[in-house]
Amino acid sequence: MEKTNNRRALVRDYKDRAVQAGIYAVRCAATGEVWIGGTPDLSTRQNGVWFALRTGGHTSPTLQQAWNAHGEAAFGFEVLEVLDDERLERLGRASLLVERREHWRATLHAEGLRR
Repeated sequence: MEKTNNRRALVRDYKDRAVQAGIYAVRCAATGEVWIGGTPDLSTRQNGVWFALRTGGHTSPTLQQAWNAHGEAAFGFEVLEVLDDERLERLGRASLLVERREHWRATLHAEGLRR
């Protein structure tokens, strides 16, 4: 019974945590290439990107090719901007994420990621 209560508490804490939307960069130290993405939850994004790359299923062919060529040790994940979007509705947040991702993509001359 205690194990079940522990699990429920962990699930509740996960659901109740503060979620920060933002813009991130994936950088390859070996080539200097940068990929920019936006996400409604920065805290889980690196794990999602790394999982897709490790399993060979990332949606960006150029990022996947660079990962395959240089390996995980050559890559870093960096949060570029945390969005203050508490007052935005869901569609407003999505638009803001796209707008800010494109800003950073242009600023850093980087490739954009879908997510």
